[in-house]
Amino acid sequence: MTHDSSLAASTHPYDSLTPDTILDAMEEAGFAVSGRLFALNSYENRVYQVGLDDSAPVIAKFYRPGRWSEEAIQEEHGFTLELLQADIPVVAPMKLTSGDTLGRHGEFLFTVFPQRGGQAPDTSVTDTLYRLGQWLGQIHNIGAKKPFAHRPGMDLLEGIEVSNRLLVEGDWIPADLRPAWDSLIPDLQRLCAVRVDEAGPVETLRLHGDCHSGNILCRDEQMLFVDLDDCRTGPAIQDMWLLLNGDDVDRGAQLGELLEGYEMFRDFNRRERHLIEPLRCYRQIAHCAWLAKRWDDPAFPRFFPWFAQPRFWSDQILSLREQLSALQSPAITVPGQY
Repeated sequence: MTHDSSLAASTHPYDSLTPDTILDAMEEAGFAVSGRLFALNSYENRVYQVGLDDSAPVIAKFYRPGRWSEEAIQEEHGFTLELLQADIPVVAPMKLTSGDTLGRHGEFLFTVFPQRGGQAPDTSVTDTLYRLGQWLGQIHNIGAKKPFAHRPGMDLLEGIEVSNRLLVEGDWIPADLRPAWDSLIPDLQRLCAVRVDEAGPVETLRLHGDCHSGNILCRDEQMLFVDLDDCRTGPAIQDMWLLLNGDDVDRGAQLGELLEGYEMFRDFNRRERHLIEPLRCYRQIAHCAWLAKRWDDPAFPRFFPWFAQPRFWSDQILSLREQLSALQSPAITVPGQY
């Protein structure tokens, strides 16, 4: 199958999100816009820096139509505001003149954030990991207070199956690479299931969901957690493993630093470390499926042209083979404890 977005004229919903539409939405929401508009790097949603006449610029996020229900977005906002009210450093949505944090303009749902600057934390610094752990413990204490009703959970095994089915049925994997791909996936699923069994029953709670260093801003010794667009229900380790890097020894030491800060505020079930490699496998295959699902959005072929190339899939197979090896090895250990 040929996946060429140029074969037909684009009719994507974002085609109607013109500068005038954005500025009109902001004016209706009560902002005195200056007309200055700058698109920021964002693919799942559309995000803009909007200049105002009487104050500093703000950040407007226009949600992808059809991705989340209005109730699910409200839960994202509600969770973020709970964190803010608990003095946890998050960038929370602003109230609009309607009194709500969620606006609607035509077919688009949108929200507005104050502009905040900073850089990603240096997770090679042990004190940084310790402080991140402290904040994550407090975030999870809030997250455990009540469940989400409208946002998804994390079923790792089912998620891998669903994402793989989408890729296979959509003929995204080149035909000459299908045998290698098809032989890998069942082994990955089997070993992921073993790791999930080794973890045993784990508590699930409301999470940031996409807690990597790019979603944390540091400035003047202060940390800010941003972009809870992917907040969901899942195990605590989901908000930790993306902050780890290097070999198993390095990652074990880093996890130990995170947990030293985390457990000042909240207990952690160390058996969850068995879920790290299944979560990594899930994320890799789900990322491929995400690109496939979004290929009708003209921004995706433009920014991810390599996705439709055979070399990308060769690299994915090599990476999944490494993942298979990682799943066959013991789970990472925390120095002095496991």
